[in-house]
Amino acid sequence: MTVEYGLLALLSFRPLSGYDILKWVESEGQFIRSRIHHSQIYRLLGRMVADGLVAYRVDPREGRPDAKVYRLTEVGREALLTWVRSPYDPPSRFQDPDFLTRFAFAVPLDREAAVRLIETELAHRREQIARNRNRDRTLLFVDPLPEVDQELTREVFEEMHRFGAASVDRWVEWLERTHTFLTEGKSVR
Repeated sequence: MTVEYGLLALLSFRPLSGYDILKWVESEGQFIRSRIHHSQIYRLLGRMVADGLVAYRVDPREGRPDAKVYRLTEVGREALLTWVRSPYDPPSRFQDPDFLTRFAFAVPLDREAAVRLIETELAHRREQIARNRNRDRTLLFVDPLPEVDQELTREVFEEMHRFGAASVDRWVEWLERTHTFLTEGKSVR
């Protein structure tokens, strides 16, 4: 449902045609969710109309096909706000599309919900770091295939750990700066 909620949130800003939504998803939306095919967006919009979350009006276009311009309904508004304010259960992988989508749209809709979201994500990532950062990362090889380069494998896995640790540290720093900005009004930069 993350994509549907993202579409509802986008429509909370203003009515949009399917084409306008697609253009947004391919530009600004790429930082939230990747690889959404245009047919998927139109199918979702059709289902959202059937579910009463959005409605549309036909906008006649001179020399081009008419466009359906979608807007949020009251049912859609309530569904969106329920999602923004619902509890968040962080997945094991950081920078998850659900978090990014929910956060991006929670900020303009409910600042307190956005702060709770950041605090939940921060607590989870800090606990993850404490639990995993200094774990035993010894790779054991028992009767490996002759092609397995054990030393190279150990070096590559250790380098992947260092990269992952630096990435999650940077993520936590961003979460902390953003939390400060939302709660104290201090710059995110």
